[in-house]
Amino acid sequence: MARPSKLASMSVEALLQLRDDIGSVLSRKAGQLQTQLAALGDGGWTAKKAVGRPRGSKMKGRKVAPKYRNPKNRSETWAGRGAMPRWMAAEIKKGKKREDFAISKSAAKAKRALAKKPRRTKKGSAKAAATSAASSE
Repeated sequence: MARPSKLASMSVEALLQLRDDIGSVLSRKAGQLQTQLAALGDGGWTAKKAVGRPRGSKMKGRKVAPKYRNPKNRSETWAGRGAMPRWMAAEIKKGKKREDFAISKSAAKAKRALAKKPRRTKKGSAKAAATSAASSE
């Protein structure tokens, strides 16, 4: 490699020639690396296969229906994930059980059923034709 003192003493034409030579060597090396990467890709090796373990649960980060509710403040709920809320820890310390705060599943199902909107059918489907015929009678 040329030392800085030698570079300073070189002429402009020599420096330009050196720059062109460096560019051609770099492009040749880049081409070699790309062919090596292409060969690795054709061999069936992928980055996904290199990872040894899966990336966690599919449910991670998703909202979950609450399982427990604070009877003193109905807006405070807990889904049973993560750290136990302070209100529940305080009540358990007083002697209550976790089941005392459980939200009944039948009430949760009824609430979800009310929240669901009916699905819209396509205009050309047989079901839509049947409903339109029934409504016209």
